[in-house]
Order: sequence, then C-alpha cells, then structure tokens
Amino acid sequence: MRCKVAVFIILFVLSFVVAGVHVYRDEQPRTGKRLAEMLLLWLLVINTGLGGLYAFMGHTFAANEVAESIGWPTGNPFQTEVAVANLAVGTLGILSYWIRGNFWTAAVIATSVWLLGAAVIHVSEMVGESNYNPGNAGVIFYMDIIGPLFLLVLLAYSRYAGRERAGLSGGGRSVGQLR
Repeated sequence: MRCKVAVFIILFVLSFVVAGVHVYRDEQPRTGKRLAEMLLLWLLVINTGLGGLYAFMGHTFAANEVAESIGWPTGNPFQTEVAVANLAVGTLGILSYWIRGNFWTAAVIATSVWLLGAAVIHVSEMVGESNYNPGNAGVIFYMDIIGPLFLLVLLAYSRYAGRERAGLSGGGRSVGQLR
C-alpha cells in the first residue's frame, strides 16, 4: 500500500517540476499571475487529473485492498461510488489542460469540495471511531487538505493579480490563457 500512496506524493511533486519546466521554457514575462496560472494548470492536470484517475483505478480494481487500508469493510458497493467520484474529479483535472477560464474555477471548486469533505470524514473517523489506518489518517488525509488549499490559493491569487494589473476593482472573470 505504501507504494500506492507514494504515487500521490509523486504526482504532487511532479506538478511543481512540470510547472517549473513550463516557466523555464515560457517566453512570456514571468509575472506572479503567470507563475500562479502555470502552477495551477499543472496541479489541476497532474495532481487532480492523474491523481483522480489513479484513485478511480484503486477503488475499482484494488477495491478490497484500498478498503482495508482505509478501515472500511471489503465488498462494500459504496466504494464504487467513491471510484466514480474520483473519476469525475480526475476528468475535470485532465480537461483543464484544454478548457480554461471559468472551467478552472469549477474544477477547483469540485476538487476542493470533494477532497476537503473527505478530510472532514477522515477526522470524524479518527475522533469517533479511532480509525488511524494509513488510508484514513496517513498521507491521503494530508493530501486531501494540502492539494485543495494550493488550488484555492493559486486560483484566488491569479484572479486577484489579474484584476490588479488591469486596474479592475471587481470584474475580472477569466483565468488567463496559457499557450
């Protein structure tokens, strides 16, 4: 199970590496807004997108192993619903590569609601059921908090930086277009 959890850390770090390469190769000015958008793009595509697809596969093809790691009973059909929710969020992340603007806002909101909600359930399980299984209280729990927080901060910053630069007081609606 450790190897499978490590994938989520690798995807998170890989998002930063790919964003760094994108920054290095980019010919446009390196403004704070541009850097935030590049990191947001790659966190959405790699961390959210590929991570969501990976979680879907785990909850689908290794359902009993994943259930045991979380402290859930095996053979529970609810896990299929969790798999499909991961597939939906992962799809939003992947599509963020091609669809920009307010789609990113929707992808960040969906990802944040899903993962922060999962973190609340993890805490509830830790406090109420003393469930400290690695899949409930380990790396996954922390990634369910850290990932959405990064997305929310980057989205807010890229929106704020765009309004400031354009001299707008409240109307900037789209996240910039990356090429």
